[in-house]
Amino acid sequence: MKYLNFPFCLFLLFPLLIKAQTKEITLEAIWNGTFRTKKMDELHPMKDGKHYSVFNFNSTLKSTTVDIYEYKTLKKVKTLVSSFNIPELNYFTGYQFSKNEQKILLVTGQEYIYRRSTKALYYVYDVKSETVNKVSNKKIQEPTFSPDGKKIAFAMDNNLFIKDLKTNKTKKITFDGEKNKIINGITDWVYEEEFSFVRAFEWNKTSDKIAFIRFNESNVPKLSMDVYGKGLYQTQQVFKYPKAGEPNATVSLHIYNLRKGSLSPIKVSKKYGDFYIPRIKWTNDPDILTAQFLTRKQNELDLWFLNTKSNTSQLILEEKDAAYVDVTSNLTFLKNNSFIWTSEKDNYNHIYHYSEKGDLIHQVTSGKWEVTDYYGYNEKNNRIYYQSTENGSINRDVYSIGLNGKNKKQLTKEIGTNAASFSADFSYFINTFSSVSAPTRYSLNNPSSGFQLKLIEDNSKLSQNLSEYKISKKEFSTIKVNDNDLNMWVLKPANFNPNKKYPLFMIQYSGPGSQKVANTWNSSNDYWFQYLAQKGYIVACVDGRGTGFKGAKFKKVTQNNLGKYEVEDQIAAAKQLGALPYIDNNRIGIWGWSYGGFMSANCLFKGADTFKMGIAVAPVSSWRFYDTIYTERYLGTPQDNPAGYDNNSPINHVDKLKGYFLLIHGSADDNVHVQNTMQLAEALIQANKQFEWAIYPDKNHGIYGGNTRLHLYRKMTNFIEKTLGEKVN
Repeated sequence: MKYLNFPFCLFLLFPLLIKAQTKEITLEAIWNGTFRTKKMDELHPMKDGKHYSVFNFNSTLKSTTVDIYEYKTLKKVKTLVSSFNIPELNYFTGYQFSKNEQKILLVTGQEYIYRRSTKALYYVYDVKSETVNKVSNKKIQEPTFSPDGKKIAFAMDNNLFIKDLKTNKTKKITFDGEKNKIINGITDWVYEEEFSFVRAFEWNKTSDKIAFIRFNESNVPKLSMDVYGKGLYQTQQVFKYPKAGEPNATVSLHIYNLRKGSLSPIKVSKKYGDFYIPRIKWTNDPDILTAQFLTRKQNELDLWFLNTKSNTSQLILEEKDAAYVDVTSNLTFLKNNSFIWTSEKDNYNHIYHYSEKGDLIHQVTSGKWEVTDYYGYNEKNNRIYYQSTENGSINRDVYSIGLNGKNKKQLTKEIGTNAASFSADFSYFINTFSSVSAPTRYSLNNPSSGFQLKLIEDNSKLSQNLSEYKISKKEFSTIKVNDNDLNMWVLKPANFNPNKKYPLFMIQYSGPGSQKVANTWNSSNDYWFQYLAQKGYIVACVDGRGTGFKGAKFKKVTQNNLGKYEVEDQIAAAKQLGALPYIDNNRIGIWGWSYGGFMSANCLFKGADTFKMGIAVAPVSSWRFYDTIYTERYLGTPQDNPAGYDNNSPINHVDKLKGYFLLIHGSADDNVHVQNTMQLAEALIQANKQFEWAIYPDKNHGIYGGNTRLHLYRKMTNFIEKTLGEKVN
């Protein structure tokens, strides 16, 4: 029987480093910044095409700055703005230019609401006069310059406002906003989490109209979370959260006309039942708005052109899929309002060019590989720039191609993960490269040849630091499971002895379209895996069926049965690995977070004779508890597919538990609610199954803050050693 195929392996560190690797990674070092990778924060290509800006911290002055650099020399030209010179600001944590780059929005006092949404104080900095003006005395959301730079639209208390920067007057343009009822121009919780955007309003090109989505949450059930804090009494956070099969917010489109001072709804000429509006975007015509309408089943996506002058609509493009249609942000309009679009219609995600009437002009890219990012279109040379998996599903490269689909060029050469940020005129691009053997490196490159012009940052200090540590090599391979070649990596102890038996610790996420086996630089978890390898564990990761970047059929095979094929693949992979002579098949464990926690619990229960232990962090225990958009995308509603919800949910398999189980959750998790863990714990108790668990007070889905991460990873490490360590047997 053929178990494993090891075509190549990559090293975690440069092979030529000669320092003795004597230090051992500690949990403290992982979480105190010892292995922090330098980044280029908030890089903004300036409109002249010759410069870019970066957000920096000046340690000498203890101030934050927006600094301007020249592409050609990479030298800093000037500091455009510094908090040190602004008495009104002790610091700012982000910035946003107006289109003409004569004004800058500076943000301070930021408070997170959910994963992506924040409210904060904002100041407008005038580059010419070097003065600042506060946008509002209250914290606001998503302030956005009009294209002419004369106004700012923003949201506050569920309503929309416009501030005239010349007169300094603010006008309220919606009046019905009310918490847990009506939201204007800002997404509700489920849109923010699952469609990945917060600002639901857009300026048109001539700055005289604003389009926005209005959310009516009146019929959405409320969710409450206790917030314990440090006071005598806990408080409650109450918000609208639509669980699978429950009512969503009803959405509608509206236009505010600044010239007329009027607000009006805009509708499409097709009747929908339940639907979503996951994207709106103005075309180059200031009267034509586009809106994407998605059915609740998410298997039909319509692109509408809406004439806001005549209040008419035209259906331009229809995307249909037996499973679901992915929503992206890749829609790009050319001068003639023809547009670029990405689709999985041929089983792989590719780029398409359509006319303004929705007629297909060209399929720009094609092949048995995925376009994974779209960077833009250069009108001067008629070329599109994109990232793809053409060099293997675990790698990423940057390419350019003609709008007609001809003369494709590979712009990056090193095997690993490449990503690009282009100058405004596409005369340069900054490439971000990393691999399992190379920390993140930033370089200036030529967009025609891909040739590296200058090195910006290579994180050599981190490489030098890591050269002193005992580091294992990460081996990439494929494993044949259930007639599929699955991507895998394996991490062995640095002093690996093939004649010795090692415990195996499997890690995974496994959610639809995800990827954990990737040729890229470390996350914090990778250092934890190295720490476990130091302690004598073999760590392995397998991306099973349902994961991404190997075609839509491979990704969508789990449709209507989340947790079936993914679990089968992890169990089968564990059995194959456990048959290797250097792995102790009596000491196999599995770990995961969120969807990965759902998986690790399922694998431990369903694979009770394979896995000795499992750790589930913030797991979904029943898909009936999770939100509409995500869950129904893959399972339909529980009313239509009750078996899909129940047959593979961990809460219904607790009776099978034989091994050791650690269950962890944050009490303030607004995403996967602690209800999942509470009901799973109750089911385990009633099944008379022993387990360990931990609740982290007032921590959200990420479970972090202060010493939290250190405490969490020490707890998990101790549990692994207690249940898989040599002394156990």
